[in-house]
Amino acid sequence: MPNRLAQATSPYLLQHADNPVDWWPWEAGAFEEARRRDVPVFLSVGYSACHWCHVMAHESFEEDDTAAYMNEHFVSVKVDREERPDVDAVYMEAVQAATGQGGWPMSVFMTPDGEPFYFGTYFPPEARHGMPSFRQVLEGVHDAWTSRRDEVGEVAGKLTRDLAKRELSTGDAGTPTEETQALALLRLTRDIDPASGWFKGDTKFPPSMVIEFLLRHHARAGSVAALEMAEGLCGAMARSSLYDQVGGGFHRYVLTPRVGGPLVPHFEKMLYDNALLLRVYTHLWRATGSELARRVALETADFMVRELRTPQGGFASALDADSPDAEGKPVEGAYYVWTPGQLAEVLGPERGAVAAALHGVTEEGTFEHGASVLRLPEAEPDPEIRAALLAARERRPRPARDDKVVAAWNGLAVAALAEAGALLDRPDLVEAAAAAGDLLVSVHLRGSGLVRTSRDGHAGPSAGVLEDYGDVAEGFIALYSVTGDTSWLTFAELVLDTVLDRFAGQDGTLFDTADDAEKLIRRPQDPTDNAAPSGWTAAAGALLSHAALTGSARHREEAGKALGIVRALGGRAPRFIGWGLAVAEAYLDGPREVAVVGPPEDPATAELHRTALLGTAPGAVVAVGEPDAGDAADPGDVAPVLRDRVLVDGRPAAYVCRHFTCDAPTTDPRTLAEKVR
Repeated sequence: MPNRLAQATSPYLLQHADNPVDWWPWEAGAFEEARRRDVPVFLSVGYSACHWCHVMAHESFEEDDTAAYMNEHFVSVKVDREERPDVDAVYMEAVQAATGQGGWPMSVFMTPDGEPFYFGTYFPPEARHGMPSFRQVLEGVHDAWTSRRDEVGEVAGKLTRDLAKRELSTGDAGTPTEETQALALLRLTRDIDPASGWFKGDTKFPPSMVIEFLLRHHARAGSVAALEMAEGLCGAMARSSLYDQVGGGFHRYVLTPRVGGPLVPHFEKMLYDNALLLRVYTHLWRATGSELARRVALETADFMVRELRTPQGGFASALDADSPDAEGKPVEGAYYVWTPGQLAEVLGPERGAVAAALHGVTEEGTFEHGASVLRLPEAEPDPEIRAALLAARERRPRPARDDKVVAAWNGLAVAALAEAGALLDRPDLVEAAAAAGDLLVSVHLRGSGLVRTSRDGHAGPSAGVLEDYGDVAEGFIALYSVTGDTSWLTFAELVLDTVLDRFAGQDGTLFDTADDAEKLIRRPQDPTDNAAPSGWTAAAGALLSHAALTGSARHREEAGKALGIVRALGGRAPRFIGWGLAVAEAYLDGPREVAVVGPPEDPATAELHRTALLGTAPGAVVAVGEPDAGDAADPGDVAPVLRDRVLVDGRPAAYVCRHFTCDAPTTDPRTLAEKVR
């Protein structure tokens, strides 16, 4: 019989709806039930594309005896970290504070008041490698709860009090300076492995936001080292197994093998990674004209539209790492790996051997069970081989798709697809971005607030968090710059005003949840960029862009205050504040404001608009529209950056400004190009 999760909208929760565990979703009733029964709460947090989450579910949560013990002695709560990032953040902070590490699945035991007292991640069904079994953990926690309650309460209370004291303050840090940016680049230079082009470390995640900083720093400061580092990182990722050489798009991360061999990916594909990297490779092409960057950008965009787009026009969250093998058993990477025999079967013996040499497929295998991951270490791809392998792979059992739409990640996808479509002459990508933007407005935007998730066009139960507001505003602003449709700028202003009214703290600090959000053991607040921009830095970037387009002193002032955290962290931990550093580059450059005016049907208008979008000035904002004669029925129909901009000698013109102080307008695309580089 299904448990309470059968009514959930999250695909991850629905995966557990038939468990014998009597799961509750995160709601007040679960904690009330724990108080009534005088038992602890067991919190399990994961997400649908998490390999070890599935493993623990199969080993423990689907096992009748284990489930019966959990049901008797605990109230068990299951949370999708992508649906409730606030819950995940607060308790992950507790896990890391207590154990020094964290990860998913996250396992937390807490009092009925939500105060945590015992922690872990994955627990195996039998004790091994120094880890207790999950059953041992359950029995130990039950024993502590029943026989050492005072000790449990002391631990829970102390940890909760310590977490409550962690509110951040940027104090008098001030805005980032030239020195902040130079120190960040120096630290990154020390962290890079020049032989491989990657950052040092065994686990390599795509450093998309750091690369954005490097590209912007090169454009503003002329740093050759920054551009070389960005090119090296992008080249290393694109030629490795992090990149799907057959279908396009990027996996979550790669691991360095213990003994020789190529990097091995963790095969889940996340929307946020691919949106961020699409933008990175588009910007690298814009800066250098690299054909590799252009190819990877377009292949990644095509992957997103082909495999992640939902029927409602939004973008699904992720593809699973696991998929069924030939026997129907879920195996990590089964959809993506190849043997020489499989290549020969698809391509014939001769072409199969060529493909094996091209992509590093060996008889011994470079992954598991004699299969190999695909790389492209030296040569250029063969389009015919790629097309044949993609067609053959489409016939394999596919990885499961988490089809919930997350507002923040769709905002990132909107921005990336809009820019890639405009810069790479793919209007279909701009149309896809606009359709996703429409879904965000029609389903996720409620008044001036955002809903975090939706599925099948229906809004989920969770309120948006700061990253939703910052990333959605970023997407709307990108759509405005590309299309000239003022409604996108209006929607961006709506959500950003909510940021200032509901998420802002003292001295430029920002909280991850609104002031009327559900009260947890502490109000989450994290400015560091991780897999995607933090809400803090995403909001700072969108506020700065909006200020440049509208002249709003309030939005610019608040953006500057928020960037105080970049000055505090940029020189010490640049890999964890990459988007903040990129926004700081825009702040130091202005950013530049480009207003293009002219009849929309005039090719000269389109040429100036495209030239403006091709500019590499950090964070430059672009507006395009009809010349303003001051006779608009509604002044709100004209963006402030376009007001009083007129044709020059009857011809379309571009105005380049900083802080609304402008150079002389130009009608020459070549002159404009010089002004926006």
